[in-house]
Amino acid sequence: MTELEQRRRAVQTALAGHKVDALLVSSLANVRYLTGYAGSNGLALVTPFETHFFTDPRYALEASQSITCKLHIAKGPLQEAVAGIVKRKKLKKIGFEPAWLNLEQHQKLKDLLPLGASLQPVPGVVENLRMTKSPEEIDQIRKSVRVNSEAYARTLRRVRLGMRERDIAAELDYQMRLHGAEKPAFDTIVAAGAHSALPHAHPTGQRLEENDLLLIDMGACLDGYMSDMTRMAFLGIPTKRVRTLYDAVLEAQMTAIEAVRPGVTAARVDGAAREVLKRHGLDRQFVHSTGHGLGLEIHEGPRIGKKDKTVLRAGMVITIEPGAYIDRLGGVRIEDTVLVTANGCEVLTPTTKEFVHL
Repeated sequence: MTELEQRRRAVQTALAGHKVDALLVSSLANVRYLTGYAGSNGLALVTPFETHFFTDPRYALEASQSITCKLHIAKGPLQEAVAGIVKRKKLKKIGFEPAWLNLEQHQKLKDLLPLGASLQPVPGVVENLRMTKSPEEIDQIRKSVRVNSEAYARTLRRVRLGMRERDIAAELDYQMRLHGAEKPAFDTIVAAGAHSALPHAHPTGQRLEENDLLLIDMGACLDGYMSDMTRMAFLGIPTKRVRTLYDAVLEAQMTAIEAVRPGVTAARVDGAAREVLKRHGLDRQFVHSTGHGLGLEIHEGPRIGKKDKTVLRAGMVITIEPGAYIDRLGGVRIEDTVLVTANGCEVLTPTTKEFVHL
């Protein structure tokens, strides 16, 4: 049995527990996880004994060569084709992904279903499976991480005073693609000086100046799998205040990594980072969660946050990325991609966390 077939079998097994006859999968990441399809228009209908995949004629050739479940090329709306299978198979209770089916789509599908068939919200079935990565997925993430780190290293050697934030972002994206990535995993963040105090800053025309902090948050998408890393640099010699800020965030990040192991909750890892920053008087400057899962999407479960009670398991891949942000001074965030192992964790990111002085 292939890995894709094993995943579909796991969803089929879950159907009975949710008391539905089928699950309509509309999240494209979930569709890809179950079928291997990487296009922009696809649905999957998982029943207890088979999986049906629906797409349009643009993807007919590609799908016929790669899809290993029952394939349907719909000349009209995909939902009409789904409703046709529901009628033919006499399915009654159809589970759907509430996070991925908007109100208009829900109403349209409801109207198309045969008499006696109903829609039932069934959240998180595929996402829960995706949280634990297979050895093949972990290998893909490792490759993505290496591409990302290589792109960063090559770009950093080109950074000079006077460069614009968006020039650096463009070079990072170019280097990722040059080394095999299909695209960035998200919009690359490059923030200099006081601009780095914005956790999700967008690169601008602002030019690097002497004594600027430089925050780079980047990730690569390689064969569908994501990586994520944040590193800091400084243009010149950092002041004691900046150095102290960096050291505090680094201590928080390393402490959180040490807390990562099977059986520990995501909230406990988050708390480990917060305890350190609180000791340094920076807890109020830490305004986001400590990390998140990643894989086919850049943000997946579990969320490494205050209230997430998810118990970590071997095979999960998460980020650890505490930060502290001070208005008019700047922000510091340090982030690695981390694999939960049987005995603890492995930091996949090879890039040094030394505070680079440019």
